Amino acid sequence: MARQFMKGNDAIIVGALAAGCRAYYGYPITPASEIAHAAALHFPALGGVFIQAESEVSAINMVYGTSGMGVRTMTASSSPGFSLKQEGLSYCAGAELPCVVVNIDRGGPGLGNIAPEQADYFQVTKGGGHGNYRLIALAPNGAQEMCDLTMLAFEMADKYRNPACIMADGITGQMMEVVDIPEAKPLAIDHSSWAVEGNAETRNNLVSSIVLDPHDLEDHNHKLDRKYQEIMANEVMYEEYKTDDADLVVVAYGVVSRIVYSTVDAARKAGLKVGLLRPITIWPFPTKVISEMADRVDHFLAVELSTGQMIEDVQLAVEGRAPVHFYGRCGGVVPGGEELEAEYSKILEGGAKS
Repeated sequence: MARQFMKGNDAIIVGALAAGCRAYYGYPITPASEIAHAAALHFPALGGVFIQAESEVSAINMVYGTSGMGVRTMTASSSPGFSLKQEGLSYCAGAELPCVVVNIDRGGPGLGNIAPEQADYFQVTKGGGHGNYRLIALAPNGAQEMCDLTMLAFEMADKYRNPACIMADGITGQMMEVVDIPEAKPLAIDHSSWAVEGNAETRNNLVSSIVLDPHDLEDHNHKLDRKYQEIMANEVMYEEYKTDDADLVVVAYGVVSRIVYSTVDAARKAGLKVGLLRPITIWPFPTKVISEMADRVDHFLAVELSTGQMIEDVQLAVEGRAPVHFYGRCGGVVPGGEELEAEYSKILEGGAKS
């Protein structure tokens, strides 16, 4: 297996090509631009398609059309551009068209800045567009996972005929690490029952997200919901680090989890029983494992690059059985180890839950 030193953004394209994606539509935006640059270089060289669309709206609708042909396709952007894709993502979900969309989060709201945040969590996990739909959402914390989880995103999107999202922050996109280049995987899923190939045989496969009769639309919504329930039952991914005897479990994802690993080790050396629960799928969220922890853990702490978004999912999982604390930085500010360790000490000095 080959190895290469690369940015997390470049690793996205390595994973996409290994997954058999052959169509990329997008528009460059910092700090996600390297994804489009790498796609422009490699997709045509491998017989694929790269188009720099005139807008993010155009890009997601090109994805819609290409996915309808049964071709693995993707787009990528950063927060303001991802916002522009929301209507198209709702259409893809409504038409049950698989695709992968990448969001490299930057500071907001509005134009914000190009520094890292995680403040798009609500938009990604709760459905940023209209209607009853969900995005499968994966949150890598390093360049290798940017590659590997992109491959997995294509598999999950095809399996459930649903859009999948890679959500990472600006640091994870820009950091450079050694990546093991994966072997290309053959496409194992048959699209022939729904894909349109521009011929008479597939004419009846034309897909649409418009259902005019209210009762038919209700049935379609229930069908989608059954699919989402299946995803929640079968596709939750997370990592635990030193949680077996923890009095305080920190819940963090993305680049923040990288910082928390070292602070957990430092806290343990100081005699504090701290552990980490890292969601890898932020939707579906690891609700069950956190709920089970709540019967034995004294405190939870959600650490995020936001003013508090994932914490709501932690609170819903805990159901009031333990205190759920929050520590957040935003605007592109990233917490340091010492401030997190001080927060752990402050929480645990308050004692066990009553």
